[in-house]
Amino acid sequence: MMLAASPVLPPVLPPVLPPLLLRTLLSYGVFGLPLAMVALPIYVYLPQFYAARAGLSLAMIGAVLLTARVAAAFIDPLLGLWIARGQGAYARYVALALPLLLASFVALFHPPALGPAASLAWFLATLMLVYVGFGIATIAHQSWGAALTQAPAERARVSGVREACGLAGVVLAAGVTGAAGYGALSIAFALALLLGAALLLWRAPRPAPAVAGNHALGWRAMAIPFRQARFRALFAVLMVNGVASAIPATLFLFFATDHLRLGAYAGLFLIMYFGAAAISIPFWVALAVRFGEARAWVGGMLLAAVVFVWAFGLGPGAALGFGAICVLSGLAVGADLALPPALLAGVIHGAGHSGSREAAYFGVWNWGVQMTLALAAGIALPLLAWLGFVPGSGGATSALVAAYALLPCALKLLAAALLWRAPLRHL
Repeated sequence: MMLAASPVLPPVLPPVLPPLLLRTLLSYGVFGLPLAMVALPIYVYLPQFYAARAGLSLAMIGAVLLTARVAAAFIDPLLGLWIARGQGAYARYVALALPLLLASFVALFHPPALGPAASLAWFLATLMLVYVGFGIATIAHQSWGAALTQAPAERARVSGVREACGLAGVVLAAGVTGAAGYGALSIAFALALLLGAALLLWRAPRPAPAVAGNHALGWRAMAIPFRQARFRALFAVLMVNGVASAIPATLFLFFATDHLRLGAYAGLFLIMYFGAAAISIPFWVALAVRFGEARAWVGGMLLAAVVFVWAFGLGPGAALGFGAICVLSGLAVGADLALPPALLAGVIHGAGHSGSREAAYFGVWNWGVQMTLALAAGIALPLLAWLGFVPGSGGATSALVAAYALLPCALKLLAAALLWRAPLRHL
């Protein structure tokens, strides 16, 4: 008697989830719009605002920005650890951040009439509160997106939609501020924050909650990302590329006003720059799907360096030339916005930490972002003051031009070389 052969069972494959619908992505990503309305004024308008309104020197403003950003850099990992203990309850932390973020932002851009010392203290205190509220909201929002999907083709779509909404917020902030001033900016920010939060909290899909206790989250958890070689490599690229981007952002208004003598068109240049970045994001997402996030990001860095170096040769009144540079470099910056968060989501998934430690990773990630901003402001502004540059004086601007145009390009090329050698192409 012959024994019947055992049936050959097909291998069990993981379920293939359908792509996220556009309305789902928008319900999640639109909260990036009001967050970007906070980021642009702080990183671009704030130095000139307090120089003009409070009469603070560049050295004093640089010292406050350096102090606040270094402090925020070390607060963000703690916020990430705190949020990670919520086991994926990111909506709770977004809701907690809203009143603090709104009140502190309004206070920062509406200081009372005070003396120099009191104005300096107001500047530092309100800026720190903005950073805390912004840190909570941003880490929770980024972690929410990273937990929505681990599919490589979907990661870039999630971050791309979020950053496209953020660029819309940047354009809105630049347009409102240029047309109607900081009072109108505060009103527009309040409305956008409430609308974005409503869509996120009531319409966006919630990530699956993590299993309680499946990952210990103590103080040592903040060091866990750095145990991953891929994260260390990505973090190094973030730091170098971040400083390259933060220096021209910090010096933009001074370059446009004091060197080009085109301060009246600064808002238009920003709209052109960020509008081009928004248009380019679908292109960079498509390249990431085709060639991988790392290769596509290298292409964006190289394009940025090749285009932006021409700013060094611009003279006063070169509106068309600077406009062209704004558009072309804006097309390149879309890669900086859409692809790094997608790469980080892949690193988290590759380390087996999806669904439990996204906030811890993004807390450390935002620490790096804040440090790049601190370095840019804490080095560039005092250095220009030491070299004799005084905003509005009509004096020599050669040091300003070199710091604005040449140094970022050199750093971009270094970041591209680091990324090309990093073990990030097969996430």
